[in-house]
Amino acid sequence: MVRLLALAIGLALVLPVQGAARDLAQFVANGAVFLLFFLNGLRLPRGDVRAGMGNHRLLWPLVGWVFGAMGLAGWLLWQGGQGWMPHLLALGFLYLGCLPSTVQSATAYSSLAGGNVASSVVAAALLNILGVFITAPLFSLLAGSGAAEFRAEGLVKVVTILLIPFLLGQALQGKLGAWVAGHRPLVTRMDRTSIAIAVYVAFSGAVVQRFWERIDAVGWTWLAGGTALFLVFGHFGAWLVGGSVRLDRANRISFLFAGAQKSIAMGAPLATVLFAPAAAGIVLLPILLYHLVQLVIAAPIAARLNRPA
Repeated sequence: MVRLLALAIGLALVLPVQGAARDLAQFVANGAVFLLFFLNGLRLPRGDVRAGMGNHRLLWPLVGWVFGAMGLAGWLLWQGGQGWMPHLLALGFLYLGCLPSTVQSATAYSSLAGGNVASSVVAAALLNILGVFITAPLFSLLAGSGAAEFRAEGLVKVVTILLIPFLLGQALQGKLGAWVAGHRPLVTRMDRTSIAIAVYVAFSGAVVQRFWERIDAVGWTWLAGGTALFLVFGHFGAWLVGGSVRLDRANRISFLFAGAQKSIAMGAPLATVLFAPAAAGIVLLPILLYHLVQLVIAAPIAARLNRPA
């Protein structure tokens, strides 16, 4: 995933999509995102969804943490960055805070750490479903109407491209679920390729606008420092909240990875829908950096948690 994201960013820097090809590329990206969420719907068993939603002690504090506490942290970083870094870059931290958790990596690292895998799958999937309804309105509410080129009609596209294919996948699970289970490596590659396409299209807009001329050295420092602060807050905060609601160790580990990680799979497609092309790539910079670093640091954290007491 890290290599694919780096390839998408590198390709956008060297050969950004622009002009008349932009509309075609956006159409392809939307189709890839539709396929991504359709496959997610096929993969997640309906029985696991129903069973996992009964784990109220884990789920509802997790929803409050991911969209409430992390959203507030993003708002504080956005406010703190006013005047110190470009407006759209500061806005990217607010966008980062409003995003849901990952699904695949949060589940994988929870498994490596000895967490409750079933709860991880359901919790991350539920957060992404809720994100379709919560992320864009929450971002708009916190940012204010004049903060970005936010287009309300984008909400219709969000439902069409993200929610409908997921529900369609759930409906066709009985017919196609076995095929997906039998072709897991192919489906995983399709997943990651879809995300990379969305990142390439979004980042191309920033390259065409010569984003490096709009972000000075102070802005890049804020990007690195703000991302580091967000990572520390996300991981330590999620671990402490999991303990404060008295989760057992396995569920507390699941809470940690679902609560601290942020989804580029939701962030990149949503940015291409909600923001103008010139804005989307710059707004995505914090989530791109956060996502790459979270994949790197999650491995030693999982190894540490899996050690015998």
